[in-house]
Amino acid sequence: MKNPSTSAPPTRGVARRQFLKSAAIGAAAFAAPGLMRPAAAADSLNMQTWSAAVDVVKSHLAAFEAKTGIHVDYGNGPYAQYREAMVAKFAGGAPVDLLWVSDAWLPEWAEAGWIAPIDGYSSLMQYNADAIPFCTESMTYKGHQYGLTYYTDFMAFLYDADKLAAAGFSAPPSSWEEVVQQSIVMKQKGIAEFPMMLSMAQESWLIEFMTALIYSHGGHFTDVSNNAIMQHPKDGAVTPLQWVVDAVRKHKIVSPSCVETGELAGLKALSAGNHAFALLPKYRLRTLNDPSQSKVAGKIKEALMPMGPGGSHATVGWMRFHGMTAQTAKNKARADNAARLIEWFGGKADGKYTFQKLVFLDAGSDFAVTPLYQDPEVQAAYSKYADFEMIKKQQALARKKDTIQPWFGEWNETNGSAWQAAIVGNTTPAAALDQSAKAWNKLKSRA
Repeated sequence: MKNPSTSAPPTRGVARRQFLKSAAIGAAAFAAPGLMRPAAAADSLNMQTWSAAVDVVKSHLAAFEAKTGIHVDYGNGPYAQYREAMVAKFAGGAPVDLLWVSDAWLPEWAEAGWIAPIDGYSSLMQYNADAIPFCTESMTYKGHQYGLTYYTDFMAFLYDADKLAAAGFSAPPSSWEEVVQQSIVMKQKGIAEFPMMLSMAQESWLIEFMTALIYSHGGHFTDVSNNAIMQHPKDGAVTPLQWVVDAVRKHKIVSPSCVETGELAGLKALSAGNHAFALLPKYRLRTLNDPSQSKVAGKIKEALMPMGPGGSHATVGWMRFHGMTAQTAKNKARADNAARLIEWFGGKADGKYTFQKLVFLDAGSDFAVTPLYQDPEVQAAYSKYADFEMIKKQQALARKKDTIQPWFGEWNETNGSAWQAAIVGNTTPAAALDQSAKAWNKLKSRA
């Protein structure tokens, strides 16, 4: 599943349950400005999410209901089927007021008239002052903001410090060329058969892996006018795809089975000690450095994303947000209550960013508001498995995907197949990306 709290380890111990209980009691005991308005007994909202942080959501909902008197019907389902399930609900006119939305679906759902902007609510827009700009940008489409953040993260470059030292290197690679050089040494010394781990299976994570490689090489899939430039040799995706092809077929530092390796399988392979380097979502550091789940606990570190020729340490980021349906927005009283619920989850509850902090402590999924960087509990939690300063440095270099358009889903499958064809040697990187670019421009012309 695409969200950390679904594939992260189950929350353990009495401490977290007590924290949730205390948060709920505290939320009910103290009034937050604007949230104590009396609600009619008939008031009720419907909230739909994927199956992530379910206990945290239920606890936070209970506090909202106790404070406002507004009843919330809560439903959730697997992320893998969530988009299709919500589309069916939209088409059938099912009662949904607040829902979780992926940044990848925003243009499609906004164009279809299924979700509504929330920028008419100053009570919600005030939180942009604390939000990471990347997240606000990712919730904005055609000049309108559609929600408040659930969580954010980025693609990270991870390495095994013990393997690095065993190979005789004092620092992780800072460029993709150095990744090749260090990997070849490790391979020659028998430290790892395939030192670099890439997950290139055709799944929802694939676009993030590709985009991280492209951005760090200084390239893009599209230009500022949303025209395909992925086929360009210098500012497109040809160079990073060629790097992957060479890593698999020429240098043999990446397994040829990478086209069948999904993100979760890649995580398990790294945690088993099979690799020295990997691209993985940053939140996976928590699992990798947990002795109960990883054979290399304490050894996995993060470095800035390696740079390609003419590139930078940039990476791709993503985020998820709380949105309001268009049918709810048409009913002012209902929309006002939904906005209060969005604020309770995506903004502050009792003057604090309670939900984002709870989800971070529960599952390690990152938050989108900078004040939590100074929270002692957050800092203490991060210190157990990651370098907090490194995380902040890389987070500042995260960019939204440049392929998020209404036709993204249809194009994405064609693009993934094209990359895989080049990796296995059935075509060249240039030809693969030419095919991908033609598919993109054809879909764009129909929009």
